[in-house]
Amino acid sequence: MPTRSLRGMGVALTTPFLPDESIDYATLDAHIDYLAEGGADYIVALGTTAETPTLSADEKRALALHILDRTARRIPVVLGMGGNCTRNLVAEIKAMPRLEEFDAILSVVPYYNKPTQEGMYRHFSRVAEASPIPVILYNIPGRTGVNMTVDTVIRLAIDYPGKVIGIKEASGNMEQAGLIIARRPEGFLVISGDDSLAHTMIGLGGDGVISVLGNAYPRQFSDMIHLSMDPERRTEALPLHQSFSALYSLLFKEGNPSGIKSLMHCVIPGYHEVLRLPLVPVGEMVRNALKSEADKMR
Repeated sequence: MPTRSLRGMGVALTTPFLPDESIDYATLDAHIDYLAEGGADYIVALGTTAETPTLSADEKRALALHILDRTARRIPVVLGMGGNCTRNLVAEIKAMPRLEEFDAILSVVPYYNKPTQEGMYRHFSRVAEASPIPVILYNIPGRTGVNMTVDTVIRLAIDYPGKVIGIKEASGNMEQAGLIIARRPEGFLVISGDDSLAHTMIGLGGDGVISVLGNAYPRQFSDMIHLSMDPERRTEALPLHQSFSALYSLLFKEGNPSGIKSLMHCVIPGYHEVLRLPLVPVGEMVRNALKSEADKMR
């Protein structure tokens, strides 16, 4: 099955929980429908925003397949599959049922054990060779403790054409993003991993964003992204981009997804502001500020 377009505004999906911390599938379904009907270009399941480190293996598998079934091919679905043990990750990829029905996997640079660039290259080579669907790299040194360099990204893109198809670049380094864009082979996607930097990265030639904010405002944020990607209308995107300035800061002030879950509580009826430890809900000051911003968006 050919991969559908993964340009534009992807959403890093949250995992709603009931007060007892079990997965709230009814709210999840309403959220997926809200995104699919509200302008999101694709969904990313089981990313960091989904609180994946706190989910069991059975929960992750059930969630992934539930999201796949609920979207019902209305929009593409990218599945987060990463880890810091290459052997275990390859085994998980091979064991994942119906993996070929997803559009790609998003795989993070191995965290905590801080591999060298050669270690990263060999890790993602094994992932690309094991996966029946394309792979999007995910570089986020603030979480992993190590940065994947431009040379390593381009080496993987060239050595695995059609398999390593892009990168979610969340280093915050615009010079690095610009060099990847300048040196990438044709068709290789460079996707912002930061909502606040997406407008700028698209201006350098980037292909969109995998967004946290888009969970709450898919229509408004996708409008901004699409205008940014249109050379003839890019100037229209700037005031929209600036209108999100307060939310860009507030959503991450006390961590992700604590901020977005507080905002979702304001946006989707019945969305509980529940997280699994060690994450906790935002404090009263941030909660009130997010509610104030949500009231302005109505």
